[in-house]
Amino acid sequence: MKKLLIGNAAVARGAYEAGVSVVSSYPGTPSTEITESMVQYSEVQVEWAPNEKVAAEVSIGASMAGARAMSCMKHVGMNVMADPLFTVSYIGVNGGLVYCVADDPGMHSSQNEQDSRHYAKASKVLMVEPSDSKECKEYTKLAFELSEEYDVPVLVRLSTRVSHSQGLVELEDRVDYKLKDYEKSVAKNVMMPAMAIKRHVVVEERQAKLVEFANKTTLNTIENNGKKIGVITAGISYMYSKEALGNDVDYLKLGMVYPLPTDLITDFAKKHDVVYIIEELDPFIEEHVRALGVCNVKGKNEFTLLGEYTPAMIKKVVLGIDPVPYHKLEEAIPNRPPVMCAGCPHRGTFYTLKKLGLTVSGDIGCYTLGATKPLDSVDSTICMGASVSAAFGMAKARGKEFAKKLVSVIGDSTFIHSGITGLIDIVYNKGINTVIILDNSITGMTGHQQNPTTGKTIYLEETVPVNLITLSEAVGVKSIRVCDPFDVKAFEAVVKEEIAKDEPSVIIAQRPCALLKGVKYTGYCKITDQCKKCKQCLKLGCPAISMADGVVKIDETQCNGCGLCINVCPFHAIVKEEA
Repeated sequence: MKKLLIGNAAVARGAYEAGVSVVSSYPGTPSTEITESMVQYSEVQVEWAPNEKVAAEVSIGASMAGARAMSCMKHVGMNVMADPLFTVSYIGVNGGLVYCVADDPGMHSSQNEQDSRHYAKASKVLMVEPSDSKECKEYTKLAFELSEEYDVPVLVRLSTRVSHSQGLVELEDRVDYKLKDYEKSVAKNVMMPAMAIKRHVVVEERQAKLVEFANKTTLNTIENNGKKIGVITAGISYMYSKEALGNDVDYLKLGMVYPLPTDLITDFAKKHDVVYIIEELDPFIEEHVRALGVCNVKGKNEFTLLGEYTPAMIKKVVLGIDPVPYHKLEEAIPNRPPVMCAGCPHRGTFYTLKKLGLTVSGDIGCYTLGATKPLDSVDSTICMGASVSAAFGMAKARGKEFAKKLVSVIGDSTFIHSGITGLIDIVYNKGINTVIILDNSITGMTGHQQNPTTGKTIYLEETVPVNLITLSEAVGVKSIRVCDPFDVKAFEAVVKEEIAKDEPSVIIAQRPCALLKGVKYTGYCKITDQCKKCKQCLKLGCPAISMADGVVKIDETQCNGCGLCINVCPFHAIVKEEA
């Protein structure tokens, strides 16, 4: 049976067919659907972990215990789980261990364009890279076998286009994988210096075997069209190249991108006048090829280090053929910048923070949009959890008075992910920072995944929720307030009181995401003839509110009746209408 699957769902299918037993991940676009797709397979235990490091360690433990295990993340999540990755490279596996990492060329939903192939090289583990959904399933399945054969964790590298494009995948039966015996082995599993130094020898010996395997595996294939131009490529770049160049060149398609095949590459290069290395982001393959002494190479000097490639770009560089002309619209097309949804609970928070003129240390999530106009209130965004730690650093640098005009803003899921330790740092080192936790009852940006504060597992089973008040008390915060950010007057008063204190404080801005199924806003809001055109409501940046020809309007097709605009209108000129 064949089924149309996106790449992420195909990865999940491959893991299922390979006999995976445990999957632990943290959601992150473009990787999220892998773990979500695993839930349908009752034979697999699936979980959302608090962060990628925990997820990686859960999968390592499952592997040690004899199960096949997997953990999935986006490229910046790989940074969070790097610590266990480098050490498990020394330890190796018992049951097959696979990590799926989805890169985001073009930064469609990310803060950088990190190339995760460097992690494979740095940690000395095997990495494969599929180019379509069919290969996503096949490569993932093979990854578990290679993991056990070579006693190595295997990285499956994806990209946004591979993760989210669809292709036909042949569904096969799940293998009858038997849980391997667990045996205590201090020499293999306890990485203290005396053991680790011996395991490093094993890693280097394994590396030599993997290079030998790379030269003969069918993961790396040559497509010989009898041409003088050669192309070395992998992943989605292979698909772009095939579309652009067809049979006008020969291809060395690399399905195994680390370790790279030395003999296969040099032999391929010798047979061609020029070799183009086509790869998005960093010159990872190119640097390896040049290090082998191959001279007839063209790569990043012809292409770009930035963003995604296109077939038109490749055709222009390799064949010198300009793209087919296309018609341009003469009319100016209005920009469609990303905005918070109508009814977003974060809007009231940022409206208040801008009104108070505070410095805002921001974080990763929907609320990063607080940096955009007209809210325009977020000063910095670095990485998950950094809003808390960075604000403390700012306060240390600029002193007490600056700290009293400074807040951190962080989502509930992100706070659990990596904000807690920053809060501990503030308390332990006698800071006076104010941290605002945006508790919208879900992990919002990646598509409504559960997290430890929601009280539900990935299966929507009831579980014990983390109590943010109790947690804050436990780390030593004495001043903790819970407030609805839509009650703008009360919320403003709370913020003013907390930033004035000479102690750490936590404000929990509590209102659920407007898109949750359980949130039932009704009706819509309407501007009456009491409107004085003060434009206060426009400062909310709600997509339902606009001004044309000097008249403020609310689009009832976009408005969900949340009522925030009613709360900010100083002239009571906005009323609620029931649909």
